[in-house]
Amino acid sequence: MKQEKQNCLAIWKWYFKEKNKMGITPAALILILTLVVSFMCFQNEALKDKLILYPWRDSREGRWYTLISSGFIHADWTHLAMNAFSYYFFAFQLEGLIGPIAFIVLYLGALILSDFPTWLKYKSDSRYRSLGASGAVSAVIFSYIVLTLPTHSDMMIYVFFIPLPAWAFGLLYLGYSYYMSRRGDSQVNHSAHFFGALSGILFSFLFYPSLGLVWLQKLGM
Repeated sequence: MKQEKQNCLAIWKWYFKEKNKMGITPAALILILTLVVSFMCFQNEALKDKLILYPWRDSREGRWYTLISSGFIHADWTHLAMNAFSYYFFAFQLEGLIGPIAFIVLYLGALILSDFPTWLKYKSDSRYRSLGASGAVSAVIFSYIVLTLPTHSDMMIYVFFIPLPAWAFGLLYLGYSYYMSRRGDSQVNHSAHFFGALSGILFSFLFYPSLGLVWLQKLGM
């Protein structure tokens, strides 16, 4: 456990030391790490087992880091592709709006907040495990929507060359999550989408307290 923590800290220390030379933003680094670590875990079940969120084990062994590490691994290529594409559509634009430090706080904070209800619910269930960046990606999407919708309600994104309103993509993403969570036949933590969305909205209002007034005006209140 100590080694995993040291490796994680080493990556971030190296990044902050070298970022000006590389020109890689936090949003890009998170995407790269997610792709690389997920691919490594596809090939290495032992590594996947160390990083996965396993509330029954983690609560007994103090493996709190899995609230974050489980967000960098995925069940399969379809799961990874869904989160990676959704992240790509919104993350870099959101980072441009709120800045790199706030983006890191939002992303890592959302990983923790979206997984914590799952940890509480399943800490007595020795069979339950979950993984995926769903909560943090949902936070990114809904933070972007909350920040831009009042002034850019016609904001469009292009999903495989098909124009789609940003807010509609967010709703479809949650709808997909609800459908998959009802199936309940995989380790994918789809319920984290909902808590992630709430986390993204919460962080947006914390970063910009005046946003509440903007939304009240938008709603005619």
